[in-house]
Amino acid sequence: MDKIQITGGRQLKGEVFISGAKNAALPLIASSILVDGVCTFENVPRLMDISSIRLLLEDLGASCKFEDHTFVVDGSGIDKLEAEYELVRKMRASILVLGPLVARFGKAKVSMPGGCAIGARPVNMHLSGLEALGATITIAAGYIEATAENGLIGNEVYFDIPTVTGTENLMMAAALAKGQTKLRNAAREPEIVCLADALNLMGAKISGAGTPVITIEGVNRLQGATCRVIPDRIETGTFMVAAAATRGDVIVRDCVPDHLGGVISKLKATGAMVKTFEDRIHIKGSETIKNIDIKTLPYPGFPTDMQAQFMALVTIAQGNSMIHESIFENRFIHANELLRMGADIKISGGNIANVRGVSHLQGAPVMASDLRASASLVIAGLIAQGTTVISRVYHMDRGYETIEKKFEALGADIKRISS
Repeated sequence: MDKIQITGGRQLKGEVFISGAKNAALPLIASSILVDGVCTFENVPRLMDISSIRLLLEDLGASCKFEDHTFVVDGSGIDKLEAEYELVRKMRASILVLGPLVARFGKAKVSMPGGCAIGARPVNMHLSGLEALGATITIAAGYIEATAENGLIGNEVYFDIPTVTGTENLMMAAALAKGQTKLRNAAREPEIVCLADALNLMGAKISGAGTPVITIEGVNRLQGATCRVIPDRIETGTFMVAAAATRGDVIVRDCVPDHLGGVISKLKATGAMVKTFEDRIHIKGSETIKNIDIKTLPYPGFPTDMQAQFMALVTIAQGNSMIHESIFENRFIHANELLRMGADIKISGGNIANVRGVSHLQGAPVMASDLRASASLVIAGLIAQGTTVISRVYHMDRGYETIEKKFEALGADIKRISS
């Protein structure tokens, strides 16, 4: 397996261009199942997860083509309604094919999903939502089977807590349901809005995306369209934190600053200079990094996907910082690796991390446990004295497009070691 080697101590300087958002591209590609024709998705990042969903769609019978960050799907040939374990186990987002398959074909069989080891992340709200739309759900031998022989029927669906993939799955399913569906306590992330906009381009009638109540008026069919993936706000935030941590001076381009309110606010609180423009952000780190407190919350609160990166940053902040993870359990696994590098972190109650800033980190061999943990270890390696070698970087390849090359272009001493 590949490893990433970093020799720390260099300030990041220059410009970096942000790729399309994985978490927007995956549901968009899944939505092509709803269409008996061709859909084109632009600004799609080249990532392992994109390759995984391509293999899944092709196994279902779709024809896919991916070049120059443009992903084209022809769903007219779909003739298999089962998403098998071997194709689903590596990526949790595979559950997103469930709603579209049931909506278009009246039947689906999907393996229980896999993905990062950051908590249970149950799919019960996906299933109860489909049942509210008239589907019959059974679970056996690790597979979810859903049937709606006479089609789905619009209804009100209430989510106990906002769920991003649950909202996306039900929004796609309801697009072809008979009558009106209201999703209450829906997730509000920008990726939800991106999917709703794409579905509307395909002929759906969706309003309220980005608010807690989404209304879908079902239509008989959708047609092919060309849709663009929004910039990756988590990749944007990752480079911003890295710039602040290395006391660097970086312009992040091709991003949407409005999607990063919580991240920008907390970075300013550490003493960093942050200036926003229409499609770029200029960030300059401060010599003195101030301590901060963070609590992860559903959007527009502070994103759980940025928690690990900020933990790496505050390991060298003045004073004590507190990070409260309220979204996922088991999401502090990276703390043990930061401890190996000399960080002072104490976990209490399983979801609160108290971080006392130290003068410096020391390079060490470390191991990534999930996608965002890998990003935090890269940031830690950039600020550490000496050399850090990160193993299991396949986690990072699931969500960051050529991240080592982008950091190298900013002046980092970083390289991939292939085995």
